[in-house]
Amino acid sequence: MSTEEEIKKELFSKGIKAFNNRNYYDAHEYWEDLWTEYRLKDAKFIQGLIQLSVGYFHITNLNINGAKSMFGKCLLKLDLYKQNSRGIDVVFLINAVNNTIDNLNEIENIKDFNWSNSPKINA
Repeated sequence: MSTEEEIKKELFSKGIKAFNNRNYYDAHEYWEDLWTEYRLKDAKFIQGLIQLSVGYFHITNLNINGAKSMFGKCLLKLDLYKQNSRGIDVVFLINAVNNTIDNLNEIENIKDFNWSNSPKINA
């Protein structure tokens, strides 16, 4: 049987793997399970990752306003963790989100989103 720490690590890792495979909904689900089921010292960081994944999920659903809203919310959370958190380069993620927002503001049709702005998370 897995210990609570192992379960938390597994949920976090599964979220990263799903996110990096652009399975943003699944990433959100793993991280939300982690965020809601366990007391975490860095709960706002995990919430920021959830909002990050939901932002990109909104792009896949052609919901530009929802994406911009989620990215704005996730930046507020990620900004609290500018030092590497859980081995993640948070400043890199913040820069990627800002590039994503810039791209969303520049395009007229969300179908023209430049997916190279979607970061991979190295942890």
